[in-house]
Amino acid sequence: MTHPPIRSYVLRQGRFSPAQQKAHSELLPRFGVSYSRNYLDLARVFGRVAPVVVEIGFGMGETTARIAAGNPGIDYLGIEVHAPGVGSLLRQLDAAQLSNVRVISHDAVEVMREMIAPASLAGIHVFFPDPWPKKRHHKRRLVQPPFAALAASRLAPGGYFHVATDWEEYGAQVLEVLAMTPGLVNTAHGFAPRPATRPETKFERRGLKLGHGVWDIVFRREGP
Repeated sequence: MTHPPIRSYVLRQGRFSPAQQKAHSELLPRFGVSYSRNYLDLARVFGRVAPVVVEIGFGMGETTARIAAGNPGIDYLGIEVHAPGVGSLLRQLDAAQLSNVRVISHDAVEVMREMIAPASLAGIHVFFPDPWPKKRHHKRRLVQPPFAALAASRLAPGGYFHVATDWEEYGAQVLEVLAMTPGLVNTAHGFAPRPATRPETKFERRGLKLGHGVWDIVFRREGP
């Protein structure tokens, strides 16, 4: 008997605002990439040759849009399963006339395994993943040894894997997992200072005001 894979998310579709629904319907054909079991030709997807960064679980898309606007020479592939968040990001891409972002609405592990070719990425962002705080749910956490090995294999030499979390115990687990992943090297001694390339989010600012911490972990793929 085969068991279904353990997912790192639960589909909470929530409610579309009318604007999100409209954007999802009208803009997904323009910015969206359909899931398939074939490696993407990233130069064809974006219409140019440029470094590509994958962002896993972009939420409502504010950070993705800000990073993409500030780095027009880099292309960003956002992966998110929650449709209202996809609609929200699509609205922002259209409003800001950003051409360097594409969106896949599918399970991130399957996308990374089936659609992203080895050694093809300049970076991977995983910002504030679900911490699954209860011990019995830790198996649902995204950053586990199999996923870390998969992510490392998709990075080009010199490419980076950046995780940010407001759950210190999860951050410590991520540090441990990435440190034991062949080919990855920590860019700091333990946790890293927040890179200027990661904008501070509203969620993060609210947490900091309440005395909550945020922990960044940044590893690089060894070369050549």
